[in-house]
Amino acid sequence: MGNASKEEILSNSGFGHRIGFGTKPALLVVDMQVGFTDPEKSPLAGNLSSQVGAIGELLAVVRRGRWPVIFTTTGYDPHGQADAGLWLRKAPNLRLLTRGTDLVNLDPRLRADPGDLVITKQYASAFFATNLASTLTALAVDTVLVTGCTTSGCVRASVVDAVSHGFRPIVVVEGVGDRAREPHDASLFDIDQKYGDVIALAEVTKYLMSLGAGERPVS
Repeated sequence: MGNASKEEILSNSGFGHRIGFGTKPALLVVDMQVGFTDPEKSPLAGNLSSQVGAIGELLAVVRRGRWPVIFTTTGYDPHGQADAGLWLRKAPNLRLLTRGTDLVNLDPRLRADPGDLVITKQYASAFFATNLASTLTALAVDTVLVTGCTTSGCVRASVVDAVSHGFRPIVVVEGVGDRAREPHDASLFDIDQKYGDVIALAEVTKYLMSLGAGERPVS
């Protein structure tokens, strides 16, 4: 490969094409819960204030258009946490995310509306062992606007599974974050080359504004 850049290498291999927007979007907010957004309360958390702000802006646009909103949180059985499987061996602090505690609650700056769906998951992907794929299919969604944390973990896993299930994953740049810059940047590059489109908030907002009103899920 010589001195070729990573962009040139991936382009020569045929990666980096656009999936593009569909016509029926839904907003997915991955794990923006206190355990990941409040460093004073949790060692798992990072400073995601700018991401909270960007997601808040996007939520307002999505709700005005009456498109579906799905939040996920990660939480485990308080009576043993066997539902976390081997993941606790890799990341023991995940055991702090016990259902019924504040760490599993959504960040208070991003409250769910009555029409929103909140899914509690146990593994990285929002799709793994949840009803997310069947819910999106029932709502005729074709485009998943992905926000949340962490870019290198649950966001990336959710994007890979989204495209695997036949949905168009659009990662909103300003709406995703990580604990460290390097894995964040590397994951965005990898996602944009192989699994979904990484798009700025302004462009996603313009896309949403170009659509007619959708239908909120039935609560």
